[in-house]
Amino acid sequence: MSGPPAAEPTAGMAAYSLAAYSLGGGLRVNAVAPHLLDTARKRAAFPPQTPAHAVRPEAAANVIAFLVGDPATRISGAILRAYGTWPGPAERPRTSSTPTRHRPTGAQTTMSTTNRRSFLARGAALAAVPTAAVLADGALAGQASAATLPDYAPIPPSALGPAVNAQGYYVGQVEKNLYWVTDGTYQAAFLTTREGVVLFDAPPSIGHNLQRAVDEIAAANGVSNKVTHLVYSHHHADHLGASSLFGRHVTRIGHTEAKKLLARDNDPARPVPDITFDERHTLHVGGERIELAWHGTNHTPDNVYIHLPRHNTLMLVDVLLPGWVPFDSFNLNEDVPGSLAAPAKAMSYPWKHFIGGHIGRLGTRQDMVVYQQYVDDIVENVKKALVTVDPTPYFAKYGDNVWAAVKEYQAAQVAYASDPVIRKYTGVLAAADVYTASTTFIILESLRLDLGVDSQVHA
Repeated sequence: MSGPPAAEPTAGMAAYSLAAYSLGGGLRVNAVAPHLLDTARKRAAFPPQTPAHAVRPEAAANVIAFLVGDPATRISGAILRAYGTWPGPAERPRTSSTPTRHRPTGAQTTMSTTNRRSFLARGAALAAVPTAAVLADGALAGQASAATLPDYAPIPPSALGPAVNAQGYYVGQVEKNLYWVTDGTYQAAFLTTREGVVLFDAPPSIGHNLQRAVDEIAAANGVSNKVTHLVYSHHHADHLGASSLFGRHVTRIGHTEAKKLLARDNDPARPVPDITFDERHTLHVGGERIELAWHGTNHTPDNVYIHLPRHNTLMLVDVLLPGWVPFDSFNLNEDVPGSLAAPAKAMSYPWKHFIGGHIGRLGTRQDMVVYQQYVDDIVENVKKALVTVDPTPYFAKYGDNVWAAVKEYQAAQVAYASDPVIRKYTGVLAAADVYTASTTFIILESLRLDLGVDSQVHA
């Protein structure tokens, strides 16, 4: 029995791997991967509309009964996904880009022999952990297992992007000669020109697949595959860690602060930019124009707006993650007020396509509108929580243990502010029930400390 989500059944990978390694031994290994089981605990934890679409336990039991019965004696290595009435993977929308005369192989899902072997090996390693824990009679009791991990609401199909290919990437056209690349979690982009390729960010998780994606498009369209320029969105290693793969002769462009921070970090994987700017810079390459601008600190002190007016595209990394709520603790933003202001600045640009640097699809202006409303709802609820939640019971209970009182008091404020937001956006934004509370805490602290909301002066 594999845990959710059935869309990507990790435990099912282990079943598939064990089946491959036990061929000829008389052992059959299969996995049932329910997206969400309908139980009393789930109904208490989720909004009413969520368990209504969940898989009934008896339905999952019927599938298991089939797999252990005589009709399934020749079935091994199967991963059976159970969705209730939620849309399955076949119904997921695929990010549609402007039509091109080339259909990238990134849309294919065929797994190569080499990748299949590594897939099986990884799955076997995963399977070995809980098995070893059982054999060691609880010696590894601290290891997580699917049975003990928490359940979360299903991911809305609208949050999902296109499938990656056997090499682990997808490349697609944004508009005209602008393309984007994703591994399903990180994103980069590139612009083909008559003088070479301009690359925007170089996430290490995509790594060498960046050049493979460029090669694929260049070969299909008869243009140069040579990367001549690399634009840095900001200095973080998760977006620039593959920069060094493109050698010393690439011209790197970034904000002045990015150069200072990268010089401080002294990471050979992230060479400092050759060209820097303070507020604005226009990059002209092969007849194309790219507008770079810094509008103040947001996610980091050096995070810049990358605008391609001829391609109706804006790239702003680690602010809006299209279709999803922010990552843990409000995207780990270094400047919360600046990050709260960033969406309005982004919307002041004319654009149709948005590249946010994370997750598997492009964004739209409507995505930004929904994100702004989500954050605004948190802000308004936090303001209410600051004046509504009474601290007295917490300090009365914990006495001299001030930190315990503060911790529980703030937890109550966060719950007051975040619970309605989670209910409202579950099924609208992916992972609303995963990270909304931590984002709410960061915004609460910023309103208190940065903006002085509910700051009281002792009489």
